[in-house]
Amino acid sequence: MIKINQLNKEFESRVRLGIMSVLMVNDWVDFSEMKSLLEITDGNLASHSNALEKAEYIEVKKEFVGKKPKTSYRVTQNGRQAFTEHLDALEKLLGR
Repeated sequence: MIKINQLNKEFESRVRLGIMSVLMVNDWVDFSEMKSLLEITDGNLASHSNALEKAEYIEVKKEFVGKKPKTSYRVTQNGRQAFTEHLDALEKLLGR
């Protein structure tokens, strides 16, 4: 039996899936690098990262480097566990 309800709705968006995938294999990733890697707009990255932060799946750090603001992201332990469970559910769905 396929238990589709085991998939995490927070990761249904391709952008959120991309953000989590990047953060699972990198420590901190800054806004510009994430935007470039995923080829998305500023607004898309901001809105989806806000949703993941609200769910406590990622941590957002805002700081100034010189006089320029810099925003960076990293996955939280809660996010790492939730994303791993999501991937496991996807693999079960595919019969692996």
